[in-house]
Amino acid sequence: MVTLSVSIVVRALNEAAHLPTLLAGIAEQTRQPDQVILVDSGSTDQSAEICREAGAEIVLIAPQDFTFGRALNVGCQAATGDILVFASAHVYPIDEQWLAQLVAPFEDNPEVVLVYGRQTGDERTHFSEMEMMRRWFPDVSDPDQEHPFCNNANCAVRRNVWEQAPYDETLTGLEDMAWAKHALANGQRLWYEAQAGVVHVHEESIAQTMNRYRREAIAHKKVFGHQKMGFIEATGLFAANTIRDYIAAIPRWRLLSNLVSIPRFRYAQFRGAWQGFRQHEDPTSELKRRFYYPKGFTAKSNRLPAETRYRERPPC
Repeated sequence: MVTLSVSIVVRALNEAAHLPTLLAGIAEQTRQPDQVILVDSGSTDQSAEICREAGAEIVLIAPQDFTFGRALNVGCQAATGDILVFASAHVYPIDEQWLAQLVAPFEDNPEVVLVYGRQTGDERTHFSEMEMMRRWFPDVSDPDQEHPFCNNANCAVRRNVWEQAPYDETLTGLEDMAWAKHALANGQRLWYEAQAGVVHVHEESIAQTMNRYRREAIAHKKVFGHQKMGFIEATGLFAANTIRDYIAAIPRWRLLSNLVSIPRFRYAQFRGAWQGFRQHEDPTSELKRRFYYPKGFTAKSNRLPAETRYRERPPC
């Protein structure tokens, strides 16, 4: 078995409330990373300071330059590891074996280029989103996945493969699935590892949830073709998923406590998706700002030039 070096890359914007839990979980891992990098896109809180005190390297990018793919590429360029591990700033490992389980498939299987792990929620997670995580991230691993679903909130890729195929910096989301789709098209192997679990804390407002599904629908059309979602289909999906969530909540004695939150979440999900699928033009700069940053956000832009380590990659 080959021992590979590991770099963890974390993207963050104003995640001071969540980063200490993630960093504490990393510190408790039986397999320690060789490097932890924070890619900060203009935080106005103590995100960078918290990570710096924990020994992480800080890479800053200007807010106007942010996309999910660009932030990942910047972090990967700064990384030195053979394996690039991506963790959302608002996840934390379920146990101390998370990193070892996520990296192990690479060491025994040279044809594996991507491994992603299980996600679950906690008491702060919307019930409907918890249900989606339960379906999307089952308890059984799949060592030879034939479809491109994955999620960069808890994922790892080989550095040498990323160097040949960086993340798409033009997408408004789903850069992980676009990368996986490209890998499958080139005969490379994807692995879902159920034992590499994290808790994913989503505390989005309804407006933020709608925004997320809108930008992901825009990206979905670009990655998978110009698919459509009409108003009738969106309404049907809203109704079907709301009913399914209600049924799932009954045996867990959670129906009354989620009687309103379930349809609110599903409304935001499918209204956002419907808006994204019906948009034909590329997002404007103003729309991208709304996608990536909260209303009224002003970054600490004066910090960026002095500390950024980003160097433009030559055209591929």
